[in-house]
Amino acid sequence: MARQRQRPRYLLISRVAERFNIHPQTLRLYEREGLIMPARSAGNTRLYDDQTLERLETILTLTREMGVNLAGVEVILNMRDQLEELQRKLHRASGRLRRQGAEGRGVARRYALVKLRRRPSSED
Repeated sequence: MARQRQRPRYLLISRVAERFNIHPQTLRLYEREGLIMPARSAGNTRLYDDQTLERLETILTLTREMGVNLAGVEVILNMRDQLEELQRKLHRASGRLRRQGAEGRGVARRYALVKLRRRPSSED
């Protein structure tokens, strides 16, 4: 049985503001500052998906509980995004290496730092 992909669930700005106990203008400020990027409807209404809500939760934790200003939040989020991208690249590279090992190729000789010579056999 094929698994159906669920459509993303979106919330409007008023619902998000109510849910997180913040003013809608604060959400607009976060968007202007580039901290969140909600999707837009055909009528240009802001639509907040789960990923944006998770990012908003992080922003609010940093500002409310840790006292980080918005410039600091931006730096932290950028570093986190870079770390996640590096982790994705590492995961892809390790997958490629695993596949190469499974195929019996191992590391290609052309990438070796030192050329290996064949060991003389005892029959020579």
